[in-house]
Amino acid sequence: MAEALLERLRALDVCAVSDALDRLKLPASVGGIAPQTLRARIAGRVATVKFAAGSRTGARHACTAAVEAAEPGGIVVVEQRTGVDAAGWGGILSRASRTRSLSGAIVDGPARDIDEALEVGFPVYARACTARTARGRIYEADTQCPVVIGEVTVHPGDYALADSSGVAFIPAAEIERVLDAAEAIAAREAAMTGDVEAGQPVSQVMGQGYEHMLKGN
Repeated sequence: MAEALLERLRALDVCAVSDALDRLKLPASVGGIAPQTLRARIAGRVATVKFAAGSRTGARHACTAAVEAAEPGGIVVVEQRTGVDAAGWGGILSRASRTRSLSGAIVDGPARDIDEALEVGFPVYARACTARTARGRIYEADTQCPVVIGEVTVHPGDYALADSSGVAFIPAAEIERVLDAAEAIAAREAAMTGDVEAGQPVSQVMGQGYEHMLKGN
C-alpha cells in the first residue's frame, strides 16, 4: 500500500501537488529550497532533524540517527533555521544515505560537501551552500520530531516531494486525498497542454480551464 502511494507521488510534479494542497486548503508548498546537486525529482517518507544555535557535544554525530531511522527510499528533512552560516548536511551523510538507498535530503538552511554528494549521485535540496562545519556553531537539538520547513510543520512519516520548482510536504493522513486531487489536476493540465499545442489560443485555454481546475470543478 505505502509503495503504491509513493509510486503515484513520484509520477507527479511539485506544481500539481502544490495546486492540490491549495485546493484542499492544506499548508502550501515551500519555495526557495533548490537542488544543489542533481536536478532530480525525489519523493519519500520523512525522517526529521532539528538544529539549534550553539555548541554542545553529543553522543552521536548530527543527522546520523535520522539517516538510520529513514526507510529505504526515505528523505531526511532538516530544520536549520538558526541564522548561523553552518551546514545542516554534509558529505559523509550523503554517502551513508546513498548506501542506505535513501532518496535525498531536504535542508531548510545551508548544506556543504556539495561536490561530494554530486560525485556519489545523491540529491541534496537546500536553501544555500556553505563550507562551514556545524561543529562549534550549531547542534542537533532533536531528531524524529516535528520540524518547521518554510511555514509548514512536518512530522516524521509525512510524505515529501521535491523538484526544481520547490518542495511539497503532505501529512500522512492526507496522502490519498492529495494524490487524488493532484492526479486530477495533472490530467486537466495535460488536456490543456494538448489544446495549446493543437493551436488553440492560450487565452481561451487558460480562461476556460485554469481557475475551474484549482477549484475542483
